[in-house]
Amino acid sequence: MGHADSDKVAAARAARPTYLYVPSLVLAAVTASMVWEGASTLDRHRELGRTLAGARVELAGPAVVLVVSAALACERLWPAERRHLLARGHVQDACYFLLFAVAIVPLVTLLGVASAHLLLSHAAWLRAPWTARWPRWLLLGVTLVAMDGCNWLTHWADHRFAPLWRVHAIHHSQEELSVLTTFRTHPLVHAASFAAAAVPVVALMGNQPLAPVLITVYLCLGALPHANVRWSFGPLGKLVVSPAYHRIHHAADGPYDVNLGIVLTVWDVLARRAVFPQVSDAPCRTGLVNRPLPVEQAAERPRPVTLMMRQLLEPFVAAAVSARAPASQPAKASADERPPGRHSRAPVA
Repeated sequence: MGHADSDKVAAARAARPTYLYVPSLVLAAVTASMVWEGASTLDRHRELGRTLAGARVELAGPAVVLVVSAALACERLWPAERRHLLARGHVQDACYFLLFAVAIVPLVTLLGVASAHLLLSHAAWLRAPWTARWPRWLLLGVTLVAMDGCNWLTHWADHRFAPLWRVHAIHHSQEELSVLTTFRTHPLVHAASFAAAAVPVVALMGNQPLAPVLITVYLCLGALPHANVRWSFGPLGKLVVSPAYHRIHHAADGPYDVNLGIVLTVWDVLARRAVFPQVSDAPCRTGLVNRPLPVEQAAERPRPVTLMMRQLLEPFVAAAVSARAPASQPAKASADERPPGRHSRAPVA
């Protein structure tokens, strides 16, 4: 289906009666309660300001900006798809980067603090005291790998369950993939992932925090696969997620539930969801079929900030027809409700 037809489908969908989507409201309430818990915990220890300031350096500071800038330069030199520097997708995702630096960094920091505090307070049995005898390098390595596995699991859930897909779909709506697409996320998508990632940290490290530099490196490794380049990383790409590997996950014609890895491919291989790119493969189109969400590439051209607000509000509004169909019944779910499932391309173990 062409973009003109997609615009017509989107216009018809927008004309349907709508109502509030209750699962998104519940997710918002859970997120808000966790943010309050995290802020209260830090405030009791008089560490709120210092912690948030440090998080900005770790997640949106000079190191992150340098890596993103370098990736953008590589996209200009060796693009998978040639496009204008100020393409609509780039401008829109730049707005999301600003949102990330201003609002999402404090949000995810408080979510992480709340998750760790709740686990330490109510699930102390998770802690593994025998890891105290491990060398520091081994403890950090195992913890990061376990975190990556938990992030894979929540990413799988984002594609499996309709309420989570509603807030994850914004990330997949980008038709002009670039390293900036990393930051094209809905605020509500982070609650589950940070709660899950906190489990191995608490279990293996207890009260010990991860070194800030490791958090920065992990973020950068998770951002690079979105770059608009054809790099597959050669033999290393069998272990580490590459741009060519991750682009298949964003393919407009699917399969959407493969190549779910954030940094490591091992979880996809174990789950038989790894599709490794071939040298002869042309770069695939990215985005969502029929444009179930408002996108910047549509004929209508609202201001980027206006469009971003529409995209962020989209998960709270559900079409009156088939809006409550569960993810397990794709034939009865509307296109904007249903998590895209496995398509014809077979995973390669």
